[in-house]
Amino acid sequence: MSQVNTNLDRQARNSADYHWRFWANVPIYPYSKRRTIRQEILKDTIWTFEQLQGIFYVVVPIRMTIIKLKLGGLLVYAPVAPTPECIRLVNELVDLYGDVKYIILPTISGLEHKNCVGPFARKFPQSTVYVAPHQWSFPLDLPLSWLGFPSKRTQVLPTDSSQTPFSDEFDYAILGNIDLRLGQFEEVAFFHRRSQTLLVTDSIVSISPSPPKIIEQDLYPLLFHARERGTEAIADTPTNRLKGWQRICLFAMYFRSSVLDISRAIDTIKDAVRSPNKSSKAYWGLYPFQWQANWQESFNTLSNNGRLLVAPILQTLILNRAPAETLAWANRVASWDFTQIIPCHFDAPVKTNPQEFRQAFAFLSPNSSRVDRLPDADLQTLKNIDAFLYKPGIVPPPKI
Repeated sequence: MSQVNTNLDRQARNSADYHWRFWANVPIYPYSKRRTIRQEILKDTIWTFEQLQGIFYVVVPIRMTIIKLKLGGLLVYAPVAPTPECIRLVNELVDLYGDVKYIILPTISGLEHKNCVGPFARKFPQSTVYVAPHQWSFPLDLPLSWLGFPSKRTQVLPTDSSQTPFSDEFDYAILGNIDLRLGQFEEVAFFHRRSQTLLVTDSIVSISPSPPKIIEQDLYPLLFHARERGTEAIADTPTNRLKGWQRICLFAMYFRSSVLDISRAIDTIKDAVRSPNKSSKAYWGLYPFQWQANWQESFNTLSNNGRLLVAPILQTLILNRAPAETLAWANRVASWDFTQIIPCHFDAPVKTNPQEFRQAFAFLSPNSSRVDRLPDADLQTLKNIDAFLYKPGIVPPPKI
């Protein structure tokens, strides 16, 4: 009995360690329980902190990066949920390398990033928060202080990166303010000269065929999406882990790719009745997805061995509204001498170079080849959404 009690006590402590208090502000999976994995990217210099996020078990990593400053102290790029576990892992670095001096919010539209900054900053009261310009909130455009940002310690990033107290180590370039009428898009890429490392938020991703380590903390989403139909049991096998991850990537990038069929409602309900997975966790057996036999070809084209990629959602719904501005930003970033990129999502670090970064934006060039573009068939759902929004004037029309 004492061993049972010990295990229960340990589980209770672990549960509290992963608790994210403000999950309801952005109610996405895994809701109030956020595990954190810290990885040292460059010894005594760069660390990443990964958590999990998603909707309907379409889960991907979300990543914070911390860099040790040359004169001591730490700079934090894109905070994640400051759970007790996460803050303990950060404080281990504070004990070794000095206080958190600067916290960077490099986006204006990413709620999953913005929601974490205020609570994270309160854990480090000596820090200064720098935010991308043109911040906004929905449905009401509220002051940052009303959103939990410390009013006396929050500043807007100047257009000129030399005007910051960390300019001796970092350059940055601001992409935006791209007007979408329903809101704006903006992102700030940071370049750490000493380590030749580029930090980006959403603009660039790299997708490997195998699931990242943080996904191993919660295998259920992979196994849920590995099935061929709702009557199939959810089973943990190496094949299902791989299959589930690759299908999740297709969901996350395309919403509905050309290789995904949606079952009729009546067939979905019939399968749910016969499903061995009837718990609420499994959506009571409801599983309307049917993958065509060639689905993996679509994933291989998307991943292309982990090449740098601008997410299809950005390609079709956002950056095509400002191709000239985006290419100018990409050219400026490509002028920096970086050897690796740490994005906020999917794989990191990605060993690369400025030429490969710039090539990822070739889809915006009028004379780009078909090789530079993702398959039209896979992009069709996103293009349909785009047309639904711009034809009645809800958003501006694309410029390419």
